[in-house]
Amino acid sequence: MTPQDITAVITDMFGSAVESSEPVSWQVETGNFRLLILLSEDHAWLRLLVSITSAHAAQPYWEQLLEANFDDTQETRYALYQGVLWGVFQHGLSGLSIADFQGAIARLIALQDQGLNHSFNQLAEIQIRQIVQAAKLQGQSLQSTLQMLQRLYDEGVMGELDDDAAARSRVIEAWRHQLERFWEEVDVDS
Repeated sequence: MTPQDITAVITDMFGSAVESSEPVSWQVETGNFRLLILLSEDHAWLRLLVSITSAHAAQPYWEQLLEANFDDTQETRYALYQGVLWGVFQHGLSGLSIADFQGAIARLIALQDQGLNHSFNQLAEIQIRQIVQAAKLQGQSLQSTLQMLQRLYDEGVMGELDDDAAARSRVIEAWRHQLERFWEEVDVDS
């Protein structure tokens, strides 16, 4: 792949959203994302970057993000630099095919679109499983666990104090759904 190939591919993909300083850097800026494409000084390596969120916002999810680097992100990776969580792809320019370049761009845009949602959902699932395990270890039933959560919301211990009855009802229904989802899966004997 050459710098001219990069320009041609991203212009074909993004049209007028491309800003180029060929042969060393390109930027694609749309309403949804900013993609940076950088070449190393010797033009041997290519790096693609999209910002995802601040490092501060990502901090509670470090474990999930690192696990995603291992299992889910394929050739793209999460990385930290200057207080920002980035989606990054790095590859030797000479061995990079146009199809792999396009695929990497698509995966980085998907990481950016996803933001922290996947990591949040993974962490929430872990915590809900812990709640189910604690309830089962205390001999509680699913129904008594739900009643306890309802009481905590009614007393203002959980949730927002200014939530109306409809908002509290939606939250309790979400809890019910999640607890029912994991209740049979969590085994306290192992």
